[in-house]
Amino acid sequence: MTGAQSTDPVAGGAGGTARQSLVTTLGELGTAAYVVDEQGCIIAVNARAERLLARPARDFLGRDAHDLLHRGPHGEVLPRMRCTMRTAFLSRRTAQARQDWFERGDGSLLPVSWLLTPYDLGDDQAGTLVLFHTGADEAPGLGTAPERAAGPLPELERLALLAETTTQLTSTLVVEEALRRLVALVVPRLADWAVIDLITERGEVWRTAVVHEEDGSLVTHEDLQGPLPPVPEDSPMPLSRALRGVASSTLADSRTYQDPPDSGIAFEQHRLFEATGIHSAAIAPVRSPREVLGALTLGRSERPERFAASDLALLEDIARRAGLALDNARLYQRQRKVAETMQRHLLPQLPHVPPLRLTARYLPAPDASQVGGDWYDAFPLTDGATALVIGDVVGHDLDAAAGMAQLRNMLRAYAWSQQEPPSRIVERLDQAVTHITDVPMATMLMTRVTMDDNHNCELFWTNAGHPPPLLVTREGLARYLTDGHGILLGAGSHQPRPDATVALPPGSTLVLYTDGLIETPSRSLDHGMDRLRRHAAALAHRPLDSFTDDLLSRTRPTDNDDDVALLTLRTPT
Repeated sequence: MTGAQSTDPVAGGAGGTARQSLVTTLGELGTAAYVVDEQGCIIAVNARAERLLARPARDFLGRDAHDLLHRGPHGEVLPRMRCTMRTAFLSRRTAQARQDWFERGDGSLLPVSWLLTPYDLGDDQAGTLVLFHTGADEAPGLGTAPERAAGPLPELERLALLAETTTQLTSTLVVEEALRRLVALVVPRLADWAVIDLITERGEVWRTAVVHEEDGSLVTHEDLQGPLPPVPEDSPMPLSRALRGVASSTLADSRTYQDPPDSGIAFEQHRLFEATGIHSAAIAPVRSPREVLGALTLGRSERPERFAASDLALLEDIARRAGLALDNARLYQRQRKVAETMQRHLLPQLPHVPPLRLTARYLPAPDASQVGGDWYDAFPLTDGATALVIGDVVGHDLDAAAGMAQLRNMLRAYAWSQQEPPSRIVERLDQAVTHITDVPMATMLMTRVTMDDNHNCELFWTNAGHPPPLLVTREGLARYLTDGHGILLGAGSHQPRPDATVALPPGSTLVLYTDGLIETPSRSLDHGMDRLRRHAAALAHRPLDSFTDDLLSRTRPTDNDDDVALLTLRTPT
């Protein structure tokens, strides 16, 4: 009955991490389940659902779930207007039914209890996870906001919580956001308090979150957060054992930490229990595949029921998912830091060339994998002129950053040794790019700024496929310098490159930038350039540092995942 389709239940729609999470989640669930896309079509199904409904995976995939499965109590086709499942699906909320009917592959009816909950498929795609089983076991409601559990969670709700935990925690790569989501998943659904202790990369323990449910809101108690003493190597106390990774989840109560403390961390636990009034707690280590990252403590103070041994398996499952999510987030942030550090070290210090003033800014891409291609440079030339350069290497990774460094160094050597117009320098660089660098293609704008004894300034430039420079007078007149435009580097063209020249008025500002400042998926390039021009004109009277900072904050698109380089020059008045 189950062929190749059931071993990899994802039919489409989800990608990357979300796809793998979906495969793993459906395979591990202890109940029948399927996932639908935004149109209500089934994109994934597990083997339990195939068996219960007597249908192979191929009969599910791509079919509208309502039309295929949902029936009335007598087998009649259920009108969509009467379908409570479809209503919850369309409103993107969690819902359940104690008894309903699905049609099996042989035409017979199967009485089921079901629960559905929104499921993030990744790539901005929304899906819905449906869990169902036979019989009419009642499960406490899971509305749009979590509710308190009066006892151990029923199997259906437990599975829904684990599925929600997986999709919530794997859809962010920010540690702080992952912790916030983790707390919101367990409080107040499982506990009155959630306490998260994390081990830093230096081996120190930090009480990162102490959160309590108060009048329907989650309240953070910062006075109970902060650094903790070192973890003792031989302490038998529950938190110490969890942080050493020598124990799985365990129970604790108000008596556990009443005896004289055997360590500083036991004293802090005693203080926590007294301050919060926790009378029952469940503590589990938060692990990655390589190491223990911390511990999760759930505490009950208001509700009278105590945690039982039967609660520990659920807590361990939640902590395991949290460990994987936190490990991924930490690796991502570590990669991002390395990429940003490399990029910033590759970018130069600006020269001091009075009475000209120079300022530059670099903002990395929001995604660490996108860091690398944008760069700027400024340096004096042998004839007294000042070279200003800005460019963008095709690609967004560390290879692009390395290629950028190659281009910059070669350009400096050519410009210093050859007293030639910018066009000839760039032609030489273009001829060398494909032979002695790893750069596939790049855009670049090279300029020379000259100044005579009366401080009259002139700009010479050539443009290799880069966005045009913007010139703003001190009176607020702004225009793009569109002359001198040629093809990008690495395209294999042997045509001569053009030069252009313009006088730079006193007190004017020259703006060189990369396309991350003007391009956005939701707007046209013309819109971005017009926005940059208008804001630059409005800021013309500002000091150069303020001008540059405000221009960057006002014009950088919020929905662009590219890095941005910005280089500005102000001529003397």
